[in-house]
Amino acid sequence: MCNVKFNKLIIGGLLLLLAVAMMIYGFFYLIPNKQTNEGQIENEVIEVDYFPQLSSQIEKNEIGADLITSMGTISIKLFPDYAPKAVENFVGLSENDYYNDTIFHRVIEDFMIQGGDPEGTGLGGESIWKKPFEVEASDHLYHIRGALSMAKTNAPISIGSQFFIVQNQQDMSHSVSGSTPSEIVKTYKKGGYPSLDESYTVFGQVINGMDVVDKIAAIETTDNDLPTTAVTIETINIHK
Repeated sequence: MCNVKFNKLIIGGLLLLLAVAMMIYGFFYLIPNKQTNEGQIENEVIEVDYFPQLSSQIEKNEIGADLITSMGTISIKLFPDYAPKAVENFVGLSENDYYNDTIFHRVIEDFMIQGGDPEGTGLGGESIWKKPFEVEASDHLYHIRGALSMAKTNAPISIGSQFFIVQNQQDMSHSVSGSTPSEIVKTYKKGGYPSLDESYTVFGQVINGMDVVDKIAAIETTDNDLPTTAVTIETINIHK
């Protein structure tokens, strides 16, 4: 009889220990999973805020622009918080009709389309300040597919009015530097040109009309990358 009672006590103790163990497991493993899921959602929001090119929405601190070209409209959002000089320059020139009736003078498929030179030669153009300005590098902005960036020469201070849109559609994730954030590495799988990062000023991103960019990039060109049929920028409308 004593043995039976003793065995019951042992079994009861083991069940109690098992119950306590399950409670501890639930506290330390199940609850953190919920917190992790909430953290993942929060991280997605942070990623869009930190890398504004990843969102197609125009936020309150951004500016919209429509490039009306002879081949269609390219809608872009601009990032004054991260490239203030480039945005001020582009907006000012656009509002002064500086880009009206200019051509895309340099078009290279699987690379980019370039315009903004009133002379149409690639040698002209000036900023709203009538003098060149410097590169504004940012760890928020990258030369992913659809990036709008300011063109320049090899001189350190040589930005004027010319700009380009990155068109390449090939996977470039293998070409990124070791310091490139994982979110941007994923985006480079869809195209872009990472070798331009930190050397040129990204100041905008195409949010609609990449099909127009692709059509322009596919047009026949001369040996100097000049389209044989002129593609013009009729006007640029700014939406503040």
